[in-house]
Amino acid sequence: MNFLAHLLLSGSPADTPQYDDIVVGNFAAEAVRGRAGLLAYPEPVQRGIRLHRFIDSFTDTHPVVRRTTARLREAGLGKWAGVVADMGYDHLLARDFARHHPAEPLPDFAQRQYALLHARRHEIPERLQPLLHHMRHGDWLTGYAHPAGLEQALQGLSRRVPAGAIMATGAAAFLDELPAYEDDFAEFWPELRAGVMSSDK
Repeated sequence: MNFLAHLLLSGSPADTPQYDDIVVGNFAAEAVRGRAGLLAYPEPVQRGIRLHRFIDSFTDTHPVVRRTTARLREAGLGKWAGVVADMGYDHLLARDFARHHPAEPLPDFAQRQYALLHARRHEIPERLQPLLHHMRHGDWLTGYAHPAGLEQALQGLSRRVPAGAIMATGAAAFLDELPAYEDDFAEFWPELRAGVMSSDK
């Protein structure tokens, strides 16, 4: 899953103890490697890092996600199929955010996340700092709700990642078979949420 899903699965300020720490850890985990990297953070932030790793592991090994990535590989995405699946699923989550998170509109949720992460940016690994800046100023989380936002995100990634040019076609591949991916996501998302709720990270 991509940024929106990770942040949403961090919990809520009202119901999750040390929520801010978990959000920071969940976001920072993109650039935290190994046990040494984990232990460099205080325990509450470690919980967010472990949550991020759990979400990634659960997603990467889930048969529904493997069905999605197999379809994207057949569409020509090759080794980048998993990245396109992650971002495509975030598109579907953002598009139907009111159904998945009725307590808060997506623009409000996004602005709250940006403010939290910006306030604690000194705790986020240096290599993620430019990404956080662009995410906040470009309002990526809200942009994911629109097909054009998905396309823009994948085109940007295709330019930044070595040998990733094929990802520029990822949005078209995902949207061309959208009903199939909608079915995949509708099956997978409740299982991911249940897995997060029942896990001991």
